[in-house]
Amino acid sequence: MNMSPPPAPDRRRFLKIALLSVAGISGAIAAHARKPFLLNPCLNPADAALSRNPWLARIWQGLDPARVWDCHVHLAGTGDSHHGLYMNPSLRSLWHPALYGQRLFYMNASCASPEPGSVDENYVHRLALLSRNMPAGFKAMLLAFDWYHGDDGHPVPESSTFHVPDNYACQMAKEYPDVFEWVASIHPYRADALDRLEAAAAQGARAVKWLPAAQNIDPASPRCDAFFAALARLRLPLIIHCGEEKAVQGVSLTHLGNPLRLRRALDAGARMVVAHCASVGEDEDFDKPGTRQPSFDLFARLMDRPEWKENLHGDISAIVLRNRDPGVLKTLLTREDWHSRLFNGSDYPLPGILPLISLPQLARDGLLPEESIARLHTLRQANPLHFDLALKRSLSWQGKSFPAQVFETRAFFGAA
Repeated sequence: MNMSPPPAPDRRRFLKIALLSVAGISGAIAAHARKPFLLNPCLNPADAALSRNPWLARIWQGLDPARVWDCHVHLAGTGDSHHGLYMNPSLRSLWHPALYGQRLFYMNASCASPEPGSVDENYVHRLALLSRNMPAGFKAMLLAFDWYHGDDGHPVPESSTFHVPDNYACQMAKEYPDVFEWVASIHPYRADALDRLEAAAAQGARAVKWLPAAQNIDPASPRCDAFFAALARLRLPLIIHCGEEKAVQGVSLTHLGNPLRLRRALDAGARMVVAHCASVGEDEDFDKPGTRQPSFDLFARLMDRPEWKENLHGDISAIVLRNRDPGVLKTLLTREDWHSRLFNGSDYPLPGILPLISLPQLARDGLLPEESIARLHTLRQANPLHFDLALKRSLSWQGKSFPAQVFETRAFFGAA
């Protein structure tokens, strides 16, 4: 099934969208001059007023920074470094205004200078700067991202939104060993999938990343059995997106993100980390044919199965976004029996996209103290990585909050 970006709109519709976009951006710039709410101003993360703030010291109280690894950090770029990064041309085309705008937001959130020839390099340099302005010992786990592959096992670049090679993620971790670890991404339908998996493990990969709907991977297919067996033998966790996919446009394979499709992998003994805890969307309930349930409820059903307690986990990246039901966040905070199986990830650069997270709404929902809003807002403009951790450390519901073990993920991923 083709997952190519949507076809170009007709010229009249394009001009209408373009005019509306210009008007909207002009208004946003005027408002932004008064108070940032749309574009991140990319303040200096080394600002002394932030780094010496007693409130931040309290955020880290009880945490060992050397054990804090952000397990969900995206690499991105235009490919101008000639290291094999790829961005679908539709993201740079005004004929696809939604994708074009998405790219601009992502680049602004990462504070990567758009100067031609240095975007890839600037993205990594800024990310390293943010990481080094966390308490010493903190690390970010950089995600590679394999191509969309056809059912024949061959890559299909034109159907891929972006691509980050394993070699690039590995190289960045070697160049910045004080702040980066890396995560491979290997499509299981590839003829060389097992060889690539062995090589990634030998080069220090801490996990493998899949986004089934964007890569055409069916976790319930027998084609994945050999890969799952190898993951189990190597003790490499699989960070896998479940639920609806929002960040990758043009996706038509959302059914592949059904959490119930992970049963085959769990039965094979592979360790699964469900990205975002499947916190958005609905999927078919295989146990009740003809019905659909929230993806999070299906994830919860798997989490409550005692036979998978050791191998099924979730990461809490993106759970604070506007499009999440606050009931999901409340459940994650109060399910203390799950806390040892939850891992923090930021989904960077998403925390730097200002409209995606509403601090006042989280406060109105009773999840965030109002007195934290101003501090978090300032921190976000300088260091989205730090903001994400501080926000989640500040959340609570009915007296319950995320304990230190949710953030001290090294014990799990460092064992790989």
